[in-house]
Amino acid sequence: MENRATAQQQDVLPRPEQTSGGTFGRTPAESDLPQWPDAPQPPAGAPNVLVILTDDIGYGASSTFGGPIPTPTLDALARIGLRYTEFHTTAMCSPTRAALLTGRNHHEVGAGRVTESATAYDGYTSIIPKSAATIAELLRLHGYSTALIGKYHNVPDWESGPAGPFDHWPTSMGFQHFYGFLGGGTNQWAPGLFQGTQPIEPPHDDPTYILERDLADQAITWIQRQKSAAPDKPFFMHYATASGHSPHHAPKDWIAKFKGQFDQGWDGIREATLARQKACGVVPENTLLTERPDEIAPWDSLSDDEKKIYARMIEVYAATVAYSDHQVGRVIDALRDMGQLDNTLVVFIQGDNGASAEGGPHGELNETLFMNGMSEDISVLLEHLDEFGGPMAYNHYPVGWAHAMDTPFQWFKQVASHFGGTRNGMVMAWPERIRNQGEVRSQFHHVIDIAPTILDILGLGAPAIVNGVPQKPMAGVSMAYTFDDPKAPSARKTQYFELVGNRAIYHDGWVAAAGPVEMPWAFSMDIKSIDDIKWELYHVANDYSEAIDLADREPEKLRQMQDLFWIEAARNHVLPIMRGTANMPGPAKPSTVRGRTGFVYYPGTRRVPPGSSPNLTNRSFLVAADVDLPSSAVNGMLFSQGGRFGGHALYLLDGVLVYHYNLLGKARFSIVSADKMPAGRHVLGIDFKADGGGFGKGGNVTLLIDGRPGGEGRIEKTVPWVMSYVEGLNVGLDTGTPVSEDYRVPFAFTGTLHTVTVTLK
Repeated sequence: MENRATAQQQDVLPRPEQTSGGTFGRTPAESDLPQWPDAPQPPAGAPNVLVILTDDIGYGASSTFGGPIPTPTLDALARIGLRYTEFHTTAMCSPTRAALLTGRNHHEVGAGRVTESATAYDGYTSIIPKSAATIAELLRLHGYSTALIGKYHNVPDWESGPAGPFDHWPTSMGFQHFYGFLGGGTNQWAPGLFQGTQPIEPPHDDPTYILERDLADQAITWIQRQKSAAPDKPFFMHYATASGHSPHHAPKDWIAKFKGQFDQGWDGIREATLARQKACGVVPENTLLTERPDEIAPWDSLSDDEKKIYARMIEVYAATVAYSDHQVGRVIDALRDMGQLDNTLVVFIQGDNGASAEGGPHGELNETLFMNGMSEDISVLLEHLDEFGGPMAYNHYPVGWAHAMDTPFQWFKQVASHFGGTRNGMVMAWPERIRNQGEVRSQFHHVIDIAPTILDILGLGAPAIVNGVPQKPMAGVSMAYTFDDPKAPSARKTQYFELVGNRAIYHDGWVAAAGPVEMPWAFSMDIKSIDDIKWELYHVANDYSEAIDLADREPEKLRQMQDLFWIEAARNHVLPIMRGTANMPGPAKPSTVRGRTGFVYYPGTRRVPPGSSPNLTNRSFLVAADVDLPSSAVNGMLFSQGGRFGGHALYLLDGVLVYHYNLLGKARFSIVSADKMPAGRHVLGIDFKADGGGFGKGGNVTLLIDGRPGGEGRIEKTVPWVMSYVEGLNVGLDTGTPVSEDYRVPFAFTGTLHTVTVTLK
């Protein structure tokens, strides 16, 4: 039942004549003449290819697919292209991105979970194998310029540190240029950026800086540079925006545009969205609105304060999505101004999964709280209402809005069993080739079909060998047949779905589904057995939204579908199924820090990510900085981990030694020396003695000055699990956001720092 690329597997890449030194295929007489090796050449008339992928935006969010958020850029592309109304992702970011780039199912390329939750089983390692070359690598070997701008969430977390290895970074996966960030999300106002493999900082002196505008600037500049140097050379760009994913950040004037537009609440927004969807033809007229699950409170049952807070949260999200669409529009306009748009295939996938329910029932001012099983009171959210969307917040909306943004479907991101997690709006435009502009296509397709489509329109097959490595067959099929025939039957007949135990199988107009095993905000270690999850059955050929469960009426059909799921699961390395989002038992992930109790860091160490840093939660530790102080009024950072939304730091403030512990913004603790540090060489540090006895307990802090106590204090409670998944470890300066508001980033140390030693007890 497995679908495979329709094009024949072709020859070896790179071709021998590209690497032979120029003598391959030449006569003896010709071989005596000097000649350059042949360079790879793209097919004649090959289009540019721009693949745009947004983040955490559900099917029912954007105006192009009937949603309440205006997306004029996507609307405009739909008018000169095609809207696809049965296009699917995997329900989460790393798996979707791996499938998109390789044309293989996500488990087949080790991406059964997000990179941070990788396990040693083949389908879950987070390591994309060399036997699954990306579409970027294939096009590079066919003479394309290649670039990735924005998010890349497919580097194994233990390889994301400054020592690499860099084998799975974008620049080793076919992209000649990378400007963006690693991981699930980043702070729009203070992003953790990389250029190539080098960490870089955004301008700290520009109060108007925001990442989405920067990414568009970078994309435009790169395209213009390529076309200036080689105007006839096509490019492949994967433009992966940050917006949609939390934190939801946008300029104030954009947020103001949406004031009051969601006051009717999530129930009312769902009804209005479905009506628009029917009117614009992106759902069938007989589509039913699925029921709101018990986990979501009716809007009318909320207090006035809750309604006020939650409406503000979705206003900010809407501004985030609309602002991102505007920035993408600048890239499209640049292509048009350069005369390149007509011969550019634009694939715009609106969301790498459904809308995110990870904000939980109430939303968050700081989403890192939910990762630690913590939350803010409504009174705190109300107090900080005006900060949502700005640099002082790391906000996420409540689950009711995730459900509304996935209208008309059930559930949301992570829930791969239902279309609320996996169906995303997609537009494909290519003015020079797609003539039936402005039409809708309803063939069933999946993100694995994008890479084969690109190869097909170039007249290329999937190569058998790339860089000496035999290749896995592509699981995707070309979608090019849909360009001219709106009624052509779907080339994709079968597709499995699985993520964190949530399962589904599509076959020829039917779907069997089992999930969810847990709510996305639960992070529970005690979750349901997959055997306890009831299978549902939907005839989606007639029931677009999966509203009518036929499992009890069609037991034989359900059994056939279940059997087919297990066949596809075995074939694609889905087994054993990894239930839930918590890390599963098994061999520990590779690590450069596991087992070490001593670490020595030198000046210039910055942004070392959590996967490559010592984990100081729930244990005692020592930090000691060997410094030369030119005076008694030295300032600057000695050691920090994390930032404004959770972290700790040891620094000098006008000569006074300070240790500041930021408990995810909920509480702050400062231990300060009684005196300024005298000039000269010293060892300055802290000794943290944890109380022990569980997660997130407190501890006592002693400031150490040349080994002697120089101040004492107590931290009543610490971060139980995740201090920061974005901002890393720094020595001699701070990056991103400040741990304490007593200083401004980068807060470089003004003395001489020799080393910082961290010792785990």
